[in-house]
Amino acid sequence: MKAAIVVMSDPQTNSDEALGRVFNALGVAYDFKQNGDEVTVIFLGAGTRWAGQVTKADHPLHGIYKAVEDKVAGVSATCSDFFGAAADAEQAGFAMLTDNAAPGTSGLPSLRALASQGYQVMIF
Repeated sequence: MKAAIVVMSDPQTNSDEALGRVFNALGVAYDFKQNGDEVTVIFLGAGTRWAGQVTKADHPLHGIYKAVEDKVAGVSATCSDFFGAAADAEQAGFAMLTDNAAPGTSGLPSLRALASQGYQVMIF
């Protein structure tokens, strides 16, 4: 099995829903990893803002994030710029994903490439 977990929830909403979505995304990634499946985690859209949150040792999701950190592909370069998360993401060591060179952007991750490689794309 192959899974691409895409986090789009926005931590700035300060809602239980946003926290629950990223928690479940990381939990699903952990489940796939623990079972020896191929899994990758991508932060896209306002979800790029999580890079500056989950990497903090005092964040409630830091433990589960650390458990799947090696499966995190990175953040969308364009989205992290647009949502003001690029500096935090880079400081936290996240890769800037630019596979999809959409016109007028600095690049986005290519979900199509993942799908063509047999990954099931799940959006949280």
